[in-house]
Amino acid sequence: MGGKYRIKGNKYPRMRRPRRRGRLVVLVVASAAVLGVGGWGTLQLIDVFTGGGREASAAGGGTDCAPTTKASPSPSAKALPEPRAITVNVLNATTRSGLAKKTADELKKRGFKIGDVGNATKQYDKKVKGSGVLLGPASALDTSLPVLGTQLPDAERRTDAARKGAALDLVIGDAFKELAKKPDADRALTKLARPEPAPSSKKGC
Repeated sequence: MGGKYRIKGNKYPRMRRPRRRGRLVVLVVASAAVLGVGGWGTLQLIDVFTGGGREASAAGGGTDCAPTTKASPSPSAKALPEPRAITVNVLNATTRSGLAKKTADELKKRGFKIGDVGNATKQYDKKVKGSGVLLGPASALDTSLPVLGTQLPDAERRTDAARKGAALDLVIGDAFKELAKKPDADRALTKLARPEPAPSSKKGC
C-alpha cells in the first residue's frame, strides 16, 4: 500500500480509532450519582407518607412531657391540745337517765378532764335530735373542738364568741348510742395531728 500507511515487515497498522475510556468512566460515575440521588429522594417520600419521620422527631425533640405526681410538702401541723388539756362538761338532753355519767366516765378513761355532769340547760333540753352537740368558745373551733369531735364524729359543732373559759360542752342528743370505738377515735386523733400531704400533679420532661 502506498500513501500514509506503508507496510513494513510482517506487522500491519490498526485501522480503527483508539477507545476513549476517560469519557466512559465519567458517564458511568454520573449515572451512578443520578441513581443514588433518585433513590434517596424516593426513600424520603416513603418515610414521609408512612409516618416514620414522626418517631424521629418525637424522640429527638422531646416536646411530649409526661405528667408526674409529686407529693407537696406537708403543711406545718397546727398545735392541737391533748385530751388531758381539754375539760369537757357532759350534759344529757334526752329523757334517758344515766347517759351523762356513763359518757363522762368513758371520756375520762380516754384522757379527757371532766367538768360538770348532769342535765342539759333549758336551751337544749329535749331539743337535740342528732347524736349530740359540741359547744365551745370561738378559739376552740380549730383546736379543742376537733379533738373532742374524734370521740363523737356525728355531733354538731358550735362556738359562742361570748362564752368564757376554755371548757367544752358535750350535749347528748336523742340519736346518741355511744362514743366512737376507742381504736377508731385514736386513729382519728393521729390523723388530725399528722395530716397526710396532698399530692400535686405537674408536668415533667
